[in-house]
Amino acid sequence: MTSSPIRTAVAGFGLSGSVFHAPFIAANPAYELRVIATSDPERQAKARQRYPQARIVNTPEDILALADHLDLMVLGTPPATHFPLAKAALEAGLDVVVDKPFVVHSRDGEELIQLAAKEGRVLTVYQNRRWDGDSLTVRKLLDAGTLGTVTRFESGMERWAPSIAKAWKAGATAEEGGGVLFDLGSHVLDLALRFFGPAKVTYAEITARRAQERADDDILIALRHDSGVVSHLTLNLNSHLHGPRFRVLGTEGAYAKFGTDPQEPFLLGGGLPTNAEYGVERPEEYGTLEVSGQRTTVPTERGAYPEFYRLLAEKIDDGGTASALPVPVDPAGSVDVLKLIEEARRIAV
Repeated sequence: MTSSPIRTAVAGFGLSGSVFHAPFIAANPAYELRVIATSDPERQAKARQRYPQARIVNTPEDILALADHLDLMVLGTPPATHFPLAKAALEAGLDVVVDKPFVVHSRDGEELIQLAAKEGRVLTVYQNRRWDGDSLTVRKLLDAGTLGTVTRFESGMERWAPSIAKAWKAGATAEEGGGVLFDLGSHVLDLALRFFGPAKVTYAEITARRAQERADDDILIALRHDSGVVSHLTLNLNSHLHGPRFRVLGTEGAYAKFGTDPQEPFLLGGGLPTNAEYGVERPEEYGTLEVSGQRTTVPTERGAYPEFYRLLAEKIDDGGTASALPVPVDPAGSVDVLKLIEEARRIAV
């Protein structure tokens, strides 16, 4: 816990702000949730009900006007706003968390990293899927060498979403950060790089199937990692029958996992990250491991989204940019993800 709470503002109170940020900030005594920005009257009412201690303002610019009374700004706003808002927040002397995708263009991400270093501010990206229970389980199997030498990694995030509920998503082109490649693609590409290291795109299919879609909603990307692993990644919002979340093939065994991490639906259902059952997956959802012809189920590690804000508080409390502690997510890795997205768009068939 920090000696004095980190005075925090959350910009945006849609799914990102209300589910993935505010609950964890409010639950961690290292933080003080001071300000929430949303212009939507229903979201304002919800924010006031859940966080009566927080000041509710209309816009991210209203947060920036209060920068002298804040330490940290969290951006849960549409992707096209990430670069200008993060830049303004860093220049205002704030540490910054940017939800994925980090920015729309890799060059803008590089500029923000340089600016954060110049200003001596902490900059990180919210890649929460690193703390999904199934991701942690894959990491545990890899670290233990259970699968031997991995040859192929498959990861998918598929949904049936025939209509686009959010107005900004319905109107956003790829140039404006719209589409599933920037959204869910930021997760699967981040994990592929985290598990198996640097990679190049060898093949890509990028398609828009829904009538409303102005960017993309059906993706296949193949990567070849410098480590020799081949990754096949799928993103699809037109799928009635979802493929595996993970399938990992190695010389000694293989692991397959279906289903969705329980943390998001638990929070959407009104649960809190402090509840005892938070992040715990049901046994019937466990993944399957096969080694030497024998199949067993593998208990899924407990999901741990609170880790992001715990690690961030440690970094800030230890001196921020002067600390040797790493940020929860290095923004340079998120720039690598953006470069893969750009590469995929260049070669897509």
